[in-house]
Amino acid sequence: MPISLLDGRSRQAREQGPRELGASAARRIIGVLLLVSPLEQVAFDIYTPALPKIAEHFAASNTLVQNTVTAYVLGMALVVLPAGLIADAIGRKRVLLTGLGLMTLTSIGCALADSLPMMIGLRFLQGFGAGTCLLLAATVAADCFRGTKLVSVLGLLGAAWGSAPVVAPAVGGFISQFGSWRLVFVVLAVLTATVGLLVAVVLPETLQRERRSPINLSAAAGVLSEALRHRAFVAFATMFGLVAAAQTVFGVVGPFLYEVGLGFSSTTYGFIALGVGAANFLGAATCGALVQRTTTRRLAIGGSAGLALGGLVMLASAQFVGLSALAITGGAALALLSIGVLDPLTKGLAMGVFSRNVGLVTGLISTFCYVSITLATALMAWLPERSQAPLGWFYVAAAAGLVTVLMLASKHTSRAGAAA
Repeated sequence: MPISLLDGRSRQAREQGPRELGASAARRIIGVLLLVSPLEQVAFDIYTPALPKIAEHFAASNTLVQNTVTAYVLGMALVVLPAGLIADAIGRKRVLLTGLGLMTLTSIGCALADSLPMMIGLRFLQGFGAGTCLLLAATVAADCFRGTKLVSVLGLLGAAWGSAPVVAPAVGGFISQFGSWRLVFVVLAVLTATVGLLVAVVLPETLQRERRSPINLSAAAGVLSEALRHRAFVAFATMFGLVAAAQTVFGVVGPFLYEVGLGFSSTTYGFIALGVGAANFLGAATCGALVQRTTTRRLAIGGSAGLALGGLVMLASAQFVGLSALAITGGAALALLSIGVLDPLTKGLAMGVFSRNVGLVTGLISTFCYVSITLATALMAWLPERSQAPLGWFYVAAAAGLVTVLMLASKHTSRAGAAA
């Protein structure tokens, strides 16, 4: 177990489980969390159909405009550890409300931005706010539920998070086509402000005072060190990071493949992304049922095989057909369907390793996620968008990485079990 951060608290308080909730209170909390958890992904996906128009407006290169995505994810990567630590010390609600407020203000700033560097800076700050959403949603769930109920709630939150790539690009494509790219950020500001109001009114503080952890940087370093020395945890967190990166790159590359390469409108791309995102949502929604019918190892290998197959479809079509909307959409849908299964599976495995210091450990898992996404989006922004081949290679490489890490983790677990 990680070192406890609860200096001066009794052992009984440290081991205290989640609060008892009535059915009505549990439903209200879950309902709010279902609105909170996808917001970071909504802010990522809703404006991606407008990237070519933003590039045209500021007379900037595609690579420079894609840096608005990279800056956003980098902000999330940097905030999750301190946010988890602070949330363990002062409670979940205040940290979440601060993040939602920052998202609202930076959305307004992006709508008014008069230069691309200004937008990149605002998106970086927006990532600070967005990084609290899924982190605190999962942490609040862990405060309130345990065991199979927690897995079930995390599956719901994963499905809600996965719904953002389904709905957000279609909405953003429609707004940017018939309104403007600035209006997309106005809509985002209204959405985050509305969810913030619901959190303030409906969501209770779920971390009781006796379970709070005064900020102790040396103890926090001990927790992180313990977690990073735990090979199974590192393996599962790395797998989750690879899955999150693979899930994200289509939203970065897709607008340029469809709108610039194939000449589609942003609305058309939005509806294509709607279909691809629906496949992702379907995978996430069925993960809970699939995990009851097979082992997590087999499910992880099967999901990785599906991801690799989607990448191979893109590679083969790039070689023999060229830029093809049908091949890109089919390969991406197959890849995202598999990713939908892998996402809650790998996150659940990582979160299941430790039962204490949940906010900080969840922040560490999120750090693996966002660092992986930052590197992936920077790589895809650098690679050319004239072909679907780079996207295909990325999917194949991610699948190979998942299987490799899983095999190494299984080998270590088997040795540890034999030694015991």
